[in-house]
Amino acid sequence: MLLQESISVMIATPWLAATLVAFLGLCVGSFLNVLIYRLPRMMESEWRTDCSILLHDQLNPNRVPYVYESITLSKPASRCSSCAHKIRWYENIPLLSWIALRGRCSSCGDLIGVRYPVVELLTMLASIAVFLVFGPTAKMLCALGLTWALIALTGIDFDTQLLPDRITLPLAAAGLFVNAHSLFVSPTEAIWGYVIGFLVLWVVYILFKIITGKEGMGYGDFKLLAALGAWLGPMQLPLIILLSSFVGAIIGIVLLKVRQENQPFAFGPYIAIAGWISLLWGPALVTTYLGMYH
Repeated sequence: MLLQESISVMIATPWLAATLVAFLGLCVGSFLNVLIYRLPRMMESEWRTDCSILLHDQLNPNRVPYVYESITLSKPASRCSSCAHKIRWYENIPLLSWIALRGRCSSCGDLIGVRYPVVELLTMLASIAVFLVFGPTAKMLCALGLTWALIALTGIDFDTQLLPDRITLPLAAAGLFVNAHSLFVSPTEAIWGYVIGFLVLWVVYILFKIITGKEGMGYGDFKLLAALGAWLGPMQLPLIILLSSFVGAIIGIVLLKVRQENQPFAFGPYIAIAGWISLLWGPALVTTYLGMYH
């Protein structure tokens, strides 16, 4: 009932709805900055602790295993990486604080990474785009969740060449769940999209490994494409693969100028960008493309 009333209010006042979505996008973007930075470190801390315990059990049973510092999304409190100044609440207002501080720490004056406001602004703009395409509907709410997850995966993969199961697997499950009610595609299409999405890149991975003896991509890429297949169905997968290759070629040319030779490229961000484009405009793009040959 509350959701229906909220949607009714948003329909009656679209400018207010757009403002709320923009504000929500900024706030979520601030959280995504934390998630992108901390989740890989949380995983590394857990891996190191597990390895320490394993080695302790096998090699040094009389020694106490070393437990690495526990990191969560909320602890320890955010601090300046240069002077360890604790970030106050008014220094952590999305986008505005960075502008007010002129991109510098209030304590030591060291530069604050420009990526923080960029992620917040990008999340806000992407959220507004979702609202403009889907309007104030349940479909919009689900599309926002997918959009935010894709932004988080893009940032993490660019930094670490990892697509954590903690995001990709729940994302796939969420796609199957929302399509159990045929929100984006039918339940059958969602299941086939998940299966085909995983198998397509897995087959490419196996063939590349047989031919070259090297691993061309990670399993996270398979899981991400499978998750997008669960959300958007199998008919969108060719478009996602085509768009990801196109986007990857453009961004890759730029990155070649700033990256070291033989440094691996993350393919996940390009799949995520292509998946988001397909989420908003995929059916229209496919219809336009097919219409060119009729």
